[in-house]
Amino acid sequence: MLEHFSVNSQDQVLVSKSKLFEVTLKILLAMRMPEADASLASDALIEADMRGCETHGVSNMLRNYVKAFRTGQINPNPKWKYIVNGKATATIDADKSHGLVICPKAMDIAIEKAKKYGIGAVTILNSTHAGMMAYHSMRALKHDMIGYAITGGGAVMVPTFGAIPRVGAVPHSWAVPTDKEPPFVLDISSSSIAANKIELLRRTGAKVLPGFLANEQGIPEMKPHSVPNTVNLLPWGSTRELGSHKGYGLAVVGQVFSGILSSGLFGVHPEKLGSQFVAAYSIDAFTEVQKFKRSMDEFLTYLKETPPAPSHDRVYYAGEIEHEEMENRTLNGIPLHFEVIEWFKMITKELKIPSIDLD
Repeated sequence: MLEHFSVNSQDQVLVSKSKLFEVTLKILLAMRMPEADASLASDALIEADMRGCETHGVSNMLRNYVKAFRTGQINPNPKWKYIVNGKATATIDADKSHGLVICPKAMDIAIEKAKKYGIGAVTILNSTHAGMMAYHSMRALKHDMIGYAITGGGAVMVPTFGAIPRVGAVPHSWAVPTDKEPPFVLDISSSSIAANKIELLRRTGAKVLPGFLANEQGIPEMKPHSVPNTVNLLPWGSTRELGSHKGYGLAVVGQVFSGILSSGLFGVHPEKLGSQFVAAYSIDAFTEVQKFKRSMDEFLTYLKETPPAPSHDRVYYAGEIEHEEMENRTLNGIPLHFEVIEWFKMITKELKIPSIDLD
């Protein structure tokens, strides 16, 4: 988590992983989710917080999920089904399943197909918010596979030169296994800033940095400003001169794989529910596994040993900071804003859940 989005030390409460999991699980059970599904969704939420991805952890997302359950946007007991179930591919109708549940289940299906055919890919429609996409891509790591996960989403980002939002922020995540080094895990939004980071800024009172958002006319805001009521995300790159067409194009590709390939959500049909795409690539279908993992270690070490530029201490690769953050939070706890602690107290009382002392 970049320092700009972190909770100030005077506003934070450190909470253990076990306590946060316990209260999250109880809240999701109160939403009438089966215990196995509630446990899977809770694990995904806490994993995001442990890796420093607060945008997709309990702070932002759990309250949104409670609202979605209550309004019927998420089905706590879905009867998902295959629309297509081929040898290496499948399409799933999720029946309004929680994305944190159907995506890892779909990745497990992709992994089983990859064990037989080298590659497995599953696309999903009628799903809901899928949380941190790295959670789903990383599921392939322990099987000596490369994982890939995309989620579509509604129109929240303006196209390059566009005046109004037409595409989703569309995160993509790749997870690549290693031997001794922490795995390479890249989880990136197609927008200049992940949409949920705006809510972190709203909570902490920090300014929106230049190049994150467009104004109401679609013009990039290139000076720091307060969080507006209407959020128009800019593509990754912010302006055409800085490469916004790349983020815009990446979003379109993601919506093709997750939305159009599944007959699910994309911009022209905002009434549809969410859509995702997951894939697993078995390394032994391409090369010898240990040779690959040793080469990954060699390459990542080579990157880390890059001489740092002035004013920087070191060079990282994707997933390394998150791995170190997880080690730190395992020892010291997860920093939550005091407002989030107050929300937990309010919702557990409302749901008549026995009090759990988080602070």
